[in-house]
Amino acid sequence: MKPNKFDYVRPTRLEDALDILASGTDSVRVIAGGLSLVPMMNYRLLEPSILLDIVHIESLNYIKADDKTIEVGAVTPQATLLAWKQLSTLSPLLAKGMPNIGHFQTRSRGTVGGSIAHSDPSAELALCLAVLEGSVTLMSKRGTRTVKAADFQIGLMMTDKRGDEMVTAVHFPVAEKNTGYAFEEMSMRHGDLAICAVAVAATRDKIRMGVGGVADKPTVREWPALSGKALDDALNEFAWDLGGMDDVHATAQYRRQLVRNLGRKAIMEAQQCCK
Repeated sequence: MKPNKFDYVRPTRLEDALDILASGTDSVRVIAGGLSLVPMMNYRLLEPSILLDIVHIESLNYIKADDKTIEVGAVTPQATLLAWKQLSTLSPLLAKGMPNIGHFQTRSRGTVGGSIAHSDPSAELALCLAVLEGSVTLMSKRGTRTVKAADFQIGLMMTDKRGDEMVTAVHFPVAEKNTGYAFEEMSMRHGDLAICAVAVAATRDKIRMGVGGVADKPTVREWPALSGKALDDALNEFAWDLGGMDDVHATAQYRRQLVRNLGRKAIMEAQQCCK
């Protein structure tokens, strides 16, 4: 199928993009890479009247870091972040999770902000952001606000972003000392959407684990340092609480087993790294 008719606008200044969003038109959609939005338009699941392409706003294409946070501009390509020389040092979890995002061709087009704004429950970047307790900066003509990941991702492809706002930056906290990180994923083929993805940050005293691809958004749980049967029981309870459903890709039972098995594997790897 083909999309319905729409107007296409490609500003080069952030101020112009915000003006369009503030125009009062109900059906403006922001596009950067277009890897998710365009297929949805082709199937007419979305029918925007205006397509606002922000990929040429250079002020939104950057990576900068200090001793606390990695800040990534919204239109920064995923491939640029993955190739960033400081990534594995400042964010081992992102370095381990990002190779699972699609393929190198799609990562060269897909953007960091686009993935976060789309809020697919299987998205690796959204899962890492949730486990790291990162945040998202939103801008409109009314002002700027920063929203924690836990508050930004509110449901299946639903976020706290308002109609006149756009994601301008994503903030990933840098790796903490004496903390180990691990990422595990199961998909039909490498690069496909995750049937189940698990991200873990662990210290000697605490485990923080997130699961993507099972519930309607990345879901995070924290425990004290567990092992043996206590860890198995905690993972089993988490797997049931996620409420996974049968679909064409996997059964709920299979997903629960992946939460248990991938979760244990990732936790053991992360705990080993923090010793």
